[in-house]
Amino acid sequence: MRCLTLADELAANGADCQFICRAHAGNLIALIRAKGYLVHELAVTEQDFTSQFASTAQAPLPELTHARWLGVTQAQDADECALVLSRQRVDWLVVDHYAIDARWQQVLTPYYHRLMVVDDLADRQHLCHLLLDQTHGRQPEDYLRLVPVDCQVLAGAHYALLRPEFAALRSHSLQRRAKPAIRKLLLTMGGVDKENATGKVMLALRGTALPPDCQITVVMGPTAPWLEKVAEQARLMPWLTQVVAGVTNMAELMAESDLAIGAAGATTWERCCLGLPSLMIVLAENQRYAASILESAQVVGVLDLEKNMANNLARFIHEIISSNDILLQMSNCASEITDGLGAKRVADRITQKELT
Repeated sequence: MRCLTLADELAANGADCQFICRAHAGNLIALIRAKGYLVHELAVTEQDFTSQFASTAQAPLPELTHARWLGVTQAQDADECALVLSRQRVDWLVVDHYAIDARWQQVLTPYYHRLMVVDDLADRQHLCHLLLDQTHGRQPEDYLRLVPVDCQVLAGAHYALLRPEFAALRSHSLQRRAKPAIRKLLLTMGGVDKENATGKVMLALRGTALPPDCQITVVMGPTAPWLEKVAEQARLMPWLTQVVAGVTNMAELMAESDLAIGAAGATTWERCCLGLPSLMIVLAENQRYAASILESAQVVGVLDLEKNMANNLARFIHEIISSNDILLQMSNCASEITDGLGAKRVADRITQKELT
């Protein structure tokens, strides 16, 4: 989704953007095509992962933590992408994948003029001209030994890739939080939600002291495997609860909500832009860094899905209801993280003829 946001910004300035995607379960290829972009689709194949790069010019790099997320080896993926890119050398190749590092990038150097990497882990080597890490608190120095000396690093939520509707609704959203209360709660755990985190949070909510007139909106992806079960749960909730899938008005839903419970992913920066107080659920190890930074800045309350989540959620809700000042403080702190104009800033850097 963050690459799609960037593509929209670039396309609005006249760029021809295309995508290379592997057709994993839950992929967004149909959505990307519906937005008018050409997608080069790579097939999902059986892979034993016994053959990585046979040799490299440099010393062998360690196996990546998220290597299996690619679905194939880096070598195979690079070969397949090379077939696509060999048809036309691109001005910029933008790579966003935790299972790709300098080895893949080295193989594809003949096929692009410049390379941009989108990352938020700072855990592997990159061979790129521009690197974006939109994590709040991240510093360019965190990538000092991971990128070439002439690579520009855009670090921090100032560069968060948000769709333009978030910046457009920012003023309205912040103004309506002057008198905080919990009338509308937004629950969004990501589009796929393969572990049924949404259902687990809904079950935990039943043990909280939410006001009787509170309305809950649950947002899920249209292909989420637990969608029907969550819809059944919603009908049994003590509060009016609606489940919506495949929404196109997320910014509006956030702007009209008083509190969000959400995953520690890219939607974090959307909530911050709109000053939406949030309880963040950590679903994966790679989310803990951002969650910790935001918790220290009093932007969010952090919950772990597998560690006493129900009791901690009940405690957070009780504290928020007991003092509206908490909501106001969270909103003010969140709104300082990003203004929603990061996509324009990044696109401006990409379209410069020379990186300075």
